[in-house]
Amino acid sequence: MNHNLLSPSILNADFGNLKNIVETLNQSESDWFHLDVMDGVFVPNLSFGLPVIEIVKKYSSKPLDVHLMIVNPEKHLGNFRNSGADILTVHYEACTHLNKVVQQIKNLGMKAGVALNPHTPVELLEDIISELDQVLIMTVNPGYGGQKFIETSFSKIERLVNLITRKQSDTLIEVDGGIDNTNIQKLKQMGVNAFVVGSYIFNSEDVVSTISDLKRKISC
Repeated sequence: MNHNLLSPSILNADFGNLKNIVETLNQSESDWFHLDVMDGVFVPNLSFGLPVIEIVKKYSSKPLDVHLMIVNPEKHLGNFRNSGADILTVHYEACTHLNKVVQQIKNLGMKAGVALNPHTPVELLEDIISELDQVLIMTVNPGYGGQKFIETSFSKIERLVNLITRKQSDTLIEVDGGIDNTNIQKLKQMGVNAFVVGSYIFNSEDVVSTISDLKRKISC
């Protein structure tokens, strides 16, 4: 399995040219498309919903890595599967019955991930880690793109690596927030497998070249 996965976050892309953005990413070395769904309740921002995911799915040649920053995600799992999600990540903080939600995601044929906000300790996943396809560590406070990486995330990732090792799980570690060419290599060396990068990619002069550079940094 490829454990050097790059997942550009289209939250930072130009939605007026969405089809062109998707086709550009298809031609790049990126592995997934990362789609952030925000409801304005769980996080203080609104993003996009099912129609945008359907458009991306229509033109994408790569898996859709969908991150739900919404309350009551269990009410909408089937809709996100039908719109094209391949990997569906819910927040620990939004799920009263996390184990049940994870099983529902898997039963719908998607891979299941759980995201943790910066203040949420990884130790809370002790009893469920072996059931998860991935854990998404938020390295900024969720809700807005372009934020600065929270430095305490490094020790949190280290604790997650130790938990996964101790439980002999093959759960992937994904990070999201403030990832760029200055920290991506260190994160890779620590044991991170998948990297969500938004503003650094889409604010660059050449999206494809920037993705290629980041892939080199996590592949060596």
